[in-house]
Amino acid sequence: MKWFINTLSTSIGKKLLMAVTGLGFICFLLVHLAGNLTIYGGKDVFNSYSEHLHALGPIVHIAELGLLAMALVHISIGIILFFQNLRARSSRYVMNVRAGGRTIGSATMPYTGLIILLFVILHLVQFHFTDKTHTNIFQIVAMAFNNPLYVVIYTLVMGILAIHISHGFWSLFQTLGANHPKYSPAVFVFGIGLSIIFGIGFGFLPIYVAFSV
Repeated sequence: MKWFINTLSTSIGKKLLMAVTGLGFICFLLVHLAGNLTIYGGKDVFNSYSEHLHALGPIVHIAELGLLAMALVHISIGIILFFQNLRARSSRYVMNVRAGGRTIGSATMPYTGLIILLFVILHLVQFHFTDKTHTNIFQIVAMAFNNPLYVVIYTLVMGILAIHISHGFWSLFQTLGANHPKYSPAVFVFGIGLSIIFGIGFGFLPIYVAFSV
């Protein structure tokens, strides 16, 4: 615990924890997207995926606790850095825009992060903490996306998620020391591509379910 407190006391330490937890969330999103795409196989395939996932039992619970811990670290440090940046606004350093500096993603990170947090809470209430006694996950998803308002909200937030990741991916590599004139532009482009994959991959799901179920 002492090392964690000492790490939080330094600006570099805070950014490193933000980078590591951010990378963890990106890895989770890749796995989560792969699982969600099984819905294109129909209700039986999607329900089978869900059942196999929950059959892992303790492994799933440990993963959920790990995600919760990462979320608490990422959110708390994000808030701290946001207010520190406000106080130091007059002495901001100049960033290289071409390498991923002052973009819409970098300029809106705290705000897109807040929107994503609120959406995650809504998402958990809607799909994770709901009563599944007399229904299955496909029916729950179909019922949720039968609501046009939720489809619009879900799709818009996936666009916001894409914007958040478009800068976050590049930024975490810079923080972790992968900063090289030869590779940084490629990392930036790859991050944009990854953000588009997440935006379209997650964002099209509610539209597909709404019009096909």
